Amino acid sequence: MPNPFPSLKAKQMLAVLLSLGYEERARRGSHRKLVCEGRPPLTFAFHDGVSLAPGVVKDILVKQVGLDIEEALKVVRGDD
Repeated sequence: MPNPFPSLKAKQMLAVLLSLGYEERARRGSHRKLVCEGRPPLTFAFHDGVSLAPGVVKDILVKQVGLDIEEALKVVRGDD
């Protein structure tokens, strides 16, 4: 069964994380540290020329952020 998640550019993934309430707190090289009250902190490797594979998008939103699959799909698709 194919992965229902799209591939995203780093800029798009950052926009998704910011829409969830994350804020950028620090940068070091290509790494950005993001924090959000009530959610785990993230360190995000920002390489805008590279697309994140669908599996990576899913892992970030489901395993690291803690969304369920349905919520994560709504967020990346822009559904309300």
